[in-house]
Amino acid sequence: MAESTDTRQRSGFDLGQGPGRLLVWLYGVFTVAAASRSIVQMIMDFGRAPLAYVLSAGAAVVYAFITYSLVRGGESARRAALVCCAAELAGVMTVGTWTLLEPSAFPDATVWSDYGMGYLFIPVILPVTAMMWLRRAPRD
Repeated sequence: MAESTDTRQRSGFDLGQGPGRLLVWLYGVFTVAAASRSIVQMIMDFGRAPLAYVLSAGAAVVYAFITYSLVRGGESARRAALVCCAAELAGVMTVGTWTLLEPSAFPDATVWSDYGMGYLFIPVILPVTAMMWLRRAPRD
C-alpha cells in the first residue's frame, strides 16, 4: 500500500486530488442521496414501484464503489472506476430511455429517470466527466 502511495506522489497525480476531489465529493453526495431515497422508498411503499426503488439502490452501490475507487487511487482502482463509470453511463442511458418510452413501468422516479432530470442531469454528466478525468490518470 505504501508503494502505491509513493508512486502516486512521484507522479504528482492522485485520482482524488484537483478535479478528482470534486468528483469524489459529487459521487459521495450521490451515494448518500440515492441510498437514502431508495431505503426510505423501499421501507415506506416497496409495492408501489419496486423496479424504480431497486434501480435507485443499485445506482447507490455503483456511486459508492466509484467514490471508494477514486479515494483509493492506483492503477487497479482507476481501471475499476472506469468500468463502473461506463456501466453507470449505460444504466443512465438505458433507464432514461426506458422511462421516456414506457413511463408506466416507473410509477415513481429513479435517480436515473429521464436521464437524471430530477437531479439537474448530473447523473448523465458525472460519468462522462469522471471517465475523462480517469483517462488522464497516468498508468502506474
